[in-house]
Order: sequence, then C-alpha cells, then structure tokens
Amino acid sequence: RRVLGFIREFAGNWLGFRRFEHHNAVDRDRFPQFTDDLRRAMYEEPIRFFSEIIRTDGSILDFVDADYTFVNAALAAHYGIPIDRFGDSHDGWYKVDESNRFGRGGLLAMAVFLTANSPGLRTSPVKRGNWVVKQILGEHIPAPPAAVPELPSDDSKLGDLTLRQTLERHRADPSCAACHDRIESFGLVFEQYGPIGERRVRDLGGREIDSHAVFPDSSRGEGIEGLRDYIRRERQSDFVDHFCRKLLAYGLGRSLQLSDEPGIAKMRSKLASDDHRFAGLVEMIVASEAFLNKRTRSDWP
Repeated sequence: RRVLGFIREFAGNWLGFRRFEHHNAVDRDRFPQFTDDLRRAMYEEPIRFFSEIIRTDGSILDFVDADYTFVNAALAAHYGIPIDRFGDSHDGWYKVDESNRFGRGGLLAMAVFLTANSPGLRTSPVKRGNWVVKQILGEHIPAPPAAVPELPSDDSKLGDLTLRQTLERHRADPSCAACHDRIESFGLVFEQYGPIGERRVRDLGGREIDSHAVFPDSSRGEGIEGLRDYIRRERQSDFVDHFCRKLLAYGLGRSLQLSDEPGIAKMRSKLASDDHRFAGLVEMIVASEAFLNKRTRSDWP
C-alpha cells in the first residue's frame, strides 16, 4: 500500500496523469469506446508498470525502452491485444511481453498520456511533444504568446491540409517557430495514435497518417521507435538527470537547491555503475544527509 501511494503521488505528478480518472475532454459520441472502465484502465497502466520496476528492481531506462506493458480486458481490447492467450490472472491484469508488436511498451505508447494530451477530436503533436520534452526530458518550454491563433479542434475540419501541414503553416509565424522547433518533432511521431491513443492509419478526416520526424540533431525517425532511438542516442542522460531530480525533490519534500547538485551527480554515477537500477537510487536518497535532516514521508517505498 505504501508503494502504491508513492507511485500515485510521485509518478502521477511527474508524468501528469494524477487526475486522469476525472478526464472528460473526450467526445463520447465520437468515441463511444471511451468508457469509464477504459478510462480507469488507462489510469492504472502506468501504476502497474512502475510497480513492476520497483518489484523487480528494474532499470529506470525501461520507462522509455521497455518492450512490455500491463493490460486488463478493457485496455487489451482498446490496444488489440488478445489476452485470451495469456491464461488466468488473479486480478484481471496481465503483463504483455514483446508488446511492441501491438505498438505498445514503456510510457511513451500508453493511452493515458496520448489521450490526456489530445484536445478531443484530433491529436495534438504540440501537446504530446511538449509532454515528452517537459516530463521525460526535463526541458522548460515557455507558454505560447497570447495572440497565437487556435488550430481547428476537429481533424475533419482541417480542410485539404493535414495536421502536419497546418502546423507547418502555423510555425511560419516567427513568434511560434522557436518553441515549435523544439517540441514538434517529438509529437509528430505519435500520429499513428488517435485522440484516445488508438492505433490508426488515417485521421478523422480520412487523410493518411505520416509519423516521420526530423529531430533536433537533424536525424530522421519514424514513429515511437524513431523517438526511442533518438532518446537512447542523444538524450538518455537528460532523461536520467531529470528522473534523479524529480525523485530527489520528492524524497526531500522541497524544491532542489544548488547544494543538491553534488548529490545528483552521485545519483547519476550510481545509476551508470548499477545498470540504472531503481533500488540503488532510493537507497542513496534515504541515506543522504539532506534526507535524514528532513521530515520523512509515510508513503516513501
């Protein structure tokens, strides 16, 4: 119970899904499959995933790279995963190994994040990309200027342009270009997933999906696998550093200070020497002077 409390509190805030059980931005007339049961299952998936990393003392790199996830009947149907082949489950949830064959695995392909970062009747490469840049890589992106025009809220109302083409026109505005260049490629790779995280080959306007992207290092990638490859190659250290900072701030119950930097460096070094295992990171934090001199948290694992 303490571990689940920690996951809901820490991961819910880190990844921005804490209030998803009350998410009501989906048009249920257009997406009748988005039932309360499916919404609850979407919320539960990252909790089950994080629990597995803690239980097995897994690598924190699995958050990005893992080829497994967890589904119940509602989520399996949404993902197109035939759970009848997995046998019995004591609580209705199943671990799905080699889940990349279903377009899933790790945090990036979870419907909870794809849905939470969509406006309802279309996808949002900007919101999805911003989620990756902010929550996964730890970058700060300023809020858009107040005068930036809104994009159509429905795929079917984009006219002859695809969403990608609409964004390219939008990015032509110099006041938009700087931020869009930093985040858009990270969101375009998710275009294979519709507004509620369903896999698709065409958008709601019937246009064929294009999920290629040119990343900030000028390399090209396709879909989530392209994004994973880019993060492994160019940004893994950013992810690790951000995770260390978020976990340390949670453990200390305060914002980080300059005096915490040596501790963060030791955490990164520990992870590099220990296959990025989760338990070693927690042990370092709870044994640190900063933690011992602060109030403890009842839900710390």
